Amino acid sequence: MLYITRIEHFNAAHKLYNPTWSKEKNEDIFGKCANENWHGHNFELYVTLKGLPDEETGFVFDVKKLSIIVKEHVIEKLDHKNLNEDVDFMKGKICSIENLVIGIWQQLYPHLPENVKLHSLKLYETARIFVEYFGE
Repeated sequence: MLYITRIEHFNAAHKLYNPTWSKEKNEDIFGKCANENWHGHNFELYVTLKGLPDEETGFVFDVKKLSIIVKEHVIEKLDHKNLNEDVDFMKGKICSIENLVIGIWQQLYPHLPENVKLHSLKLYETARIFVEYFGE
């Protein structure tokens, strides 16, 4: 089995905020990330597929096609958006990186061909904070 990864980039703003909590509790739990005026990140998304190379192309999957799929179904929905307010698949959810990566998986998975499997997503929020998701 081979694994191939494509990296995409997007910028987005959000705040971490639980609407059932008081302002004080949100600030206590989420700190500066609960800022009422939002804050932003330069996200890096690693999309890893697994499969066997095609005999005619030698590719597990054409990474140019993967980039088009990711941009159409994920990046266009997220780039330069407010995750809390502008992104349909994040409505009603706390906009943590964990919830975001699950939402991205759900947006991407149905648009990949059956001959490859979405193995994992790795989403970097900062150089020191990232999450990995394997669709489980």
